[in-house]
Amino acid sequence: MFFPISGAHISPIYLATTGFIIGILGGFFGVGGSFIAGPALRLAGLDWNFAVGTDLAHIVGKSVVAVRRHRALGNVDLRLGLIMAMGTIAGAEVGAQAIQMLKRAGNVNLVVSIVSIVVYLSISTFMLWESRKTLLSPKGRSQRGAVKGAKSKKDHSAFGPVTRAIQRLKIWPMISLPASGIRAISLWMILLVAFVGGLFSGFLGGGAGYIRMPSMVYVLGIPTHLAVGTDLFEIIISASYGTFSHAVKGNVDILIALVMHTGAAIGAQIGAISTQYFAGPKIRLAFVPLPLIGAAIVIYTMISGHKL
Repeated sequence: MFFPISGAHISPIYLATTGFIIGILGGFFGVGGSFIAGPALRLAGLDWNFAVGTDLAHIVGKSVVAVRRHRALGNVDLRLGLIMAMGTIAGAEVGAQAIQMLKRAGNVNLVVSIVSIVVYLSISTFMLWESRKTLLSPKGRSQRGAVKGAKSKKDHSAFGPVTRAIQRLKIWPMISLPASGIRAISLWMILLVAFVGGLFSGFLGGGAGYIRMPSMVYVLGIPTHLAVGTDLFEIIISASYGTFSHAVKGNVDILIALVMHTGAAIGAQIGAISTQYFAGPKIRLAFVPLPLIGAAIVIYTMISGHKL
């Protein structure tokens, strides 16, 4: 099928299937799935600027479906999500401007490919270390089969000492997040995490949940289930802005996004429901292979002769 906006020929079945898979992953891990969607669109022949902008457009609708389900399960901290949206939007604009600079320089595909590989590999390596260490610890072993404890506000992590040290930083203003079980945390720390996530969102596409969801757990100390649902809620706001920003710059093929959403809407509900059967450390461990898949796809596009 020919998509005139981007000038690409892509099978609708390929797009819908990709959307379905990303929907399941997004609903389960609280991510936009750009570590899969961006490389998958690039593999189909889209330039990175179109892959980034179109991915942002498609995840808005998918995230709405997933958040409705997570909200019903009690996995959304609305206050945290609204605060993070402000920082994410600022970061997304900086990332989108960086894409424009690279597009004008004519090396957008090469630079974004290299950055995405480094980011994806780094995330997977760190989360593999942390989740395995957590599950092998005494507290982690007690959580393995405790599905009822999966949503506990005392979500154990091997990175916990660092997280608690960050939470003890008294940088005014301090705010509380009752829904997440946090009595006091610096507003600036939340905005910093959100800004970094937004920066990667605007630069690599999607909601950058592969950065923000782990950061919410390891930096802010948000329980994994709440991080998943809250990140999806925040993605609705930030990805909507990112979509608008990239659309103005001519980087969005809305027809491709709509085809992908037909599959993503179904997959998102399946993924969201599945989270209630897994404890936090197991969700984090299961997340590890996903950025690796994204990195593998990007590497394949680079060595298989795709235009850089």
